[in-house]
Amino acid sequence: MSKQLKVYYYPKCGTCRNALKWLEARGYELELQNLFEQAPTEGEIMEWIELSGLDVKKFFNTSGEVYKEQQLKDKLPGMTLEEKVSALAANGRLVKRPVVTDGSRLTVGFKEAEFEQLWAE
Repeated sequence: MSKQLKVYYYPKCGTCRNALKWLEARGYELELQNLFEQAPTEGEIMEWIELSGLDVKKFFNTSGEVYKEQQLKDKLPGMTLEEKVSALAANGRLVKRPVVTDGSRLTVGFKEAEFEQLWAE
């Protein structure tokens, strides 16, 4: 099994740092992408949805400033999947982080129990 993961994160995010520590402690090699410098593409986001089986809503950072500024809480229910994906791809700050994937599995955010289940060898 490959010990390489791609992690979409923000370096100043405490949750991201905790997740990275957890993964590094288990010997993973991490390819990091700073969401604030390089937002994910629409294609990547569609892949996340497929891999995770999660609703696109789960990929929004609902506690972030940009989410609140754009009043997405009110707008999301009326948006199409394409519009939601496009919004996430347009601004990496909207993405709930970290997003961790090995190309066949994916987690969003950092919950130790979930990481234990998916990423502990």
